[in-house]
Amino acid sequence: MTHPAPPEIDALKAKARATWATGSYRDVAAFLPPMAADLVRRVAVRPGERVLDVATGTGVTAITARRAGARVVGLDLTPELLEAARHEATLAGAPDVEWVAGDAEALPFGPGAFDVVLSSFGHMFAPRPEATAAEMLRVLKPGGRIGFVTHLPEHLVARMFAAMARHVPPPAGVPSPLLWGDPARVRERLGDAVEDLHFDTGVVRLPMLSPAHFWTLFRERYGPTIRALAALGEDPARQAAFERDFLAAVEPFWADGEVRMGYLVARARRA
Repeated sequence: MTHPAPPEIDALKAKARATWATGSYRDVAAFLPPMAADLVRRVAVRPGERVLDVATGTGVTAITARRAGARVVGLDLTPELLEAARHEATLAGAPDVEWVAGDAEALPFGPGAFDVVLSSFGHMFAPRPEATAAEMLRVLKPGGRIGFVTHLPEHLVARMFAAMARHVPPPAGVPSPLLWGDPARVRERLGDAVEDLHFDTGVVRLPMLSPAHFWTLFRERYGPTIRALAALGEDPARQAAFERDFLAAVEPFWADGEVRMGYLVARARRA
């Protein structure tokens, strides 16, 4: 099945590739292995199963599934992230993960090719959520399991993105990626193609001496923040206002030397 994209969607994807190639997402993703382990455990990935990690980024979830004994493919739109994933897999003792450059809205695999389909904070950024959901389900065999992690709509990352949007508006007509953190919207997108849909929440704790340390990490390493700052130009007042709003978004989630990032785990079985 194909989902033809209008030219403006192709342009958005090209911009997304450039955004995620900016900075060093690997430094941010270094905090995410506990979340990946939670997802792999809740979906009950088993040795020998064929697993696809959609929008794998630097491969945190794909590598975690491989170390659980699965045969894993990690797919991402951004070649620079896949290169980082290969390096991480070698360090983790999982050099046989297969890395594929590809689009979550047009997965290059046949129907029912996988026992398990996963995604961690990745598929949610594809601009057409219905196409992404349809593709993830298409490549999942009947009775197979789908599971993904997304940001909670009222938690840390949602507040960060809201702060960014006040200064650099997101693309018009594209649904917010944070809607993937709303269980009602997830039910709607997966529809009657799945059974036994469950939701759980968790928290990743990022050691940080202060919200300012968190801001510095994201200002220097996280592609979307770097691109947002670049869009503001060299205006010190605009950049300072962005920083104030960002810090105000982070402050409620910092305590005792940690920034707490809440997440939603959705998991279901293919009907």
